[in-house]
Amino acid sequence: MASPQPGDVRQEARQRFRSQRTRDFTESVIREMTRLALRHGAVNLAQGFPDFSAPERLKEAAREAITRDYNQYAITWGAKPLRDAIAAKYRRTYALELDPETEITVCCGSTEGMIASLTAITNPGDEVVIFEPFYENYGPDTKLCGAIPKMVKLQPPDWNFDPEELRRAFSPRTKAIILNTPNNPTGKVFSTKELEVIASLCREFDALAITDEIYEHITYDGDQHVPIMTLPDMRHRSILVNSMSKTFSVTGWRVGWVVAAPDLSESVRKVHDFLTVGAAAPLQEASALALSFGEDYYRQLGAEYSERRAIILTILERAGFQCYRPKGAYYVMTDISRFGFADDITFVRYLIETIGVAAVPGSSFYQNPFDGSQQIRFCFCKKYETLKSAGKKLLHLSPQ
Repeated sequence: MASPQPGDVRQEARQRFRSQRTRDFTESVIREMTRLALRHGAVNLAQGFPDFSAPERLKEAAREAITRDYNQYAITWGAKPLRDAIAAKYRRTYALELDPETEITVCCGSTEGMIASLTAITNPGDEVVIFEPFYENYGPDTKLCGAIPKMVKLQPPDWNFDPEELRRAFSPRTKAIILNTPNNPTGKVFSTKELEVIASLCREFDALAITDEIYEHITYDGDQHVPIMTLPDMRHRSILVNSMSKTFSVTGWRVGWVVAAPDLSESVRKVHDFLTVGAAAPLQEASALALSFGEDYYRQLGAEYSERRAIILTILERAGFQCYRPKGAYYVMTDISRFGFADDITFVRYLIETIGVAAVPGSSFYQNPFDGSQQIRFCFCKKYETLKSAGKKLLHLSPQ
């Protein structure tokens, strides 16, 4: 019998030391597109981070906090000034009364908030309902917890769901549904009527709603964000995840929070403590200031993103894309079938390498990649000159 060759041994070792939970994972497609954009000098309309400055008074507050020596650990579940500011913000915006001592947990961005929440409430074999297309973290987050994702389609052009399909996804094993509104990647803002359908199923099947509300203040055409937590009987059946990232253009700060009833918060805090201990102390102090900004700030935010949305839609439609008009967030999903490419990945690589504009393949937002093979997503949280630069490049496309 032949002895194993060194290459075979290395392969066996790689398999031996790779967990079953992560064997099917790939790297983030969104962040891969940013790397490709940098390599090829393409305009990055892929990853959703602004290329313009955060508010100056927010940056000054962070500098001042460092100077004043807020540089050691804050309380694990968040500095008191920030938790108080979060509570005041939800009271002011949604008439939602929260106890900052028992119902608010500050964490390292909404990304940690989501995985901490899922880890806190699920057991292996539990089921978690997820709308697709979905933000790429939700599937892996669910699987890392040993839970089973159950997908429900949002159908273009309005990204509505079939209530009967949603009902079929629920079962006695359903522990939670993940709800992202305003939605990434579709821009859908779930209506109160739709939220009531979801809430009724949560009550019927004794399930939780875990909501990613990071784009809450970026909505258009008169649509308003409604937290499902504010609906009847959902106050203690919801876990609300949010962050500073999108509203205040500080995606690199990684300061987020989880809002939940005391018993749920207690579980989330235990997970958070052992995941990260706590978010950056000086940035928590600065975040407390930002959450005291008045309504003028949010009105200006909405107006500026409305203008950017108008620009990107005009650019994409002139270039030949079929656009699904977003009602919230800062992304546009598009249909690419008229360009004649075999699939979304081939087309996106052509965009980056030849045209000079980066986007995200639609297949990365679906459990079955085929479902998104003729879709790609653009983001428009960019300077006006960045958008216009991308527009000039995209005019070189030739739809069939």
